[in-house]
Amino acid sequence: MKPSVLVTNDDGIDAAFIHALVAACESEGFQVFVAAPSGERSWIGRAFSRHREVTVSAHPHLGHQAWSIDGTPSDCVNIALGHLLSTKPDVVLSGMNIGFNATIPLCLSSGTLAGAIEGSAWGLPAVACSLDLEQSVFEKVHRTSAVCPPTLRPHLEAGCKHAARFAKSLVGKPLPSMQIHSLNYPSTVTAETKVEKSFPAIVRHGSLFKPSEMGYRFAWNDGEIVTHEKQTDLAVLERGLISHTIFDFGQAGRS
Repeated sequence: MKPSVLVTNDDGIDAAFIHALVAACESEGFQVFVAAPSGERSWIGRAFSRHREVTVSAHPHLGHQAWSIDGTPSDCVNIALGHLLSTKPDVVLSGMNIGFNATIPLCLSSGTLAGAIEGSAWGLPAVACSLDLEQSVFEKVHRTSAVCPPTLRPHLEAGCKHAARFAKSLVGKPLPSMQIHSLNYPSTVTAETKVEKSFPAIVRHGSLFKPSEMGYRFAWNDGEIVTHEKQTDLAVLERGLISHTIFDFGQAGRS
């Protein structure tokens, strides 16, 4: 019997990156279920739609069965595990995210990591995966997320294949409580790219907002990363390697 995987993301169900991840999971022998937001839900962290109803729609031609959900990544995984799947999947895989999820501030804000965290909260192995992109490429992909630039496609597929294989390696193994694997792939990732264990960089972004011309109003403005150490997720990426960070939210319960 095939192992099963629940795939989600925070860039939306029509993003080319999640479609590439689904294809990679299928090629690794998974039965793939998808529950993903109907549109982009980035920078939303572990938010749930507490004060409104969430609509679920079937999304044909993606994996074994897929649903488009007008909620957050956490909504998607919670609804799928609680109501849409007849049995629990063997693993939850969130991504492939457009851009990296490295450094403490980004990880705490990431909808991609939140989707994996929700899977872990249900007692399942959970993986989040993200692909680092040069800024101009990120802006292009972000604007037209349903299309992957041809020059990026081989690297996207290499990252997705690695993530699918990694997720499969967790199937059937003893599960530490509330442990989430975060894989960050460099933009040049290939099948030969090595993996290094890392920890999230503790950085100071400074102000993420800039004042507008309309008085006391502020608009988003990407902050600057001030500093990071050698073996952080960010430093590993900058060396052109795959960063593997483990978030162990069950550690406090074992201390």
